[in-house]
Amino acid sequence: MRILLADDEKELIKALSAILKFNKYEVDCVYDGKSAYDAVLNNDYDALVFDVMMPGMSGIEVVSALRAKNIDTPVILLTAKAEFSDKITGLDAGADDYLTKPFNTGELLARLRALLRRKTEDKNELITVANVILNKETLEIKSDSSLRLSNREFRVFELLASRIGTPISEQQFIDRIFDNAEDAQNGVVFLYISYLRTKLNAIGANVSIKTTEDNKYVLIEN
Repeated sequence: MRILLADDEKELIKALSAILKFNKYEVDCVYDGKSAYDAVLNNDYDALVFDVMMPGMSGIEVVSALRAKNIDTPVILLTAKAEFSDKITGLDAGADDYLTKPFNTGELLARLRALLRRKTEDKNELITVANVILNKETLEIKSDSSLRLSNREFRVFELLASRIGTPISEQQFIDRIFDNAEDAQNGVVFLYISYLRTKLNAIGANVSIKTTEDNKYVLIEN
């Protein structure tokens, strides 16, 4: 499980990182809101832990911007503020949980486990993007008609759907989907994108996969 920590208190980040790594999590650390936002757009995380008061963008602003891009990675917000209204603001922005500093690290670990458990339980749910429904259990993609995807087609589409409107690089697909570099050689990402484009067109989907000027792929509504 990979966690992103974002807080401008570097000593706190250092301590939390050590505790999380001791508990078998992979951890990335950043120290301002803009870096946190960019890290989530360019990497895949299982959970995010953000301080509210950070330079560049606040934790609440980062969460709001990520949710606007349909990135639903679970988020715990940390803050020194104890006012109830601040908690409401954070949760309304799209955060999943809230801890007020100072907090017990055992409680943070317990809340992370709960969020990650909930995320795992959600794996059997349907993914809906515009008029397209993807069944995670059967790998069936459905709109006006339906087709079954291969496992890798499913994983490519799932990644695109989780970040609709956000361009994704070939390397990000390779890191997330392919077991080793050899599997990803010879334009295999483009090949799966081509398969998906054909199937989306065949079922009458009102979303399509576009290629950006810098050769990234993005799912958009038509």
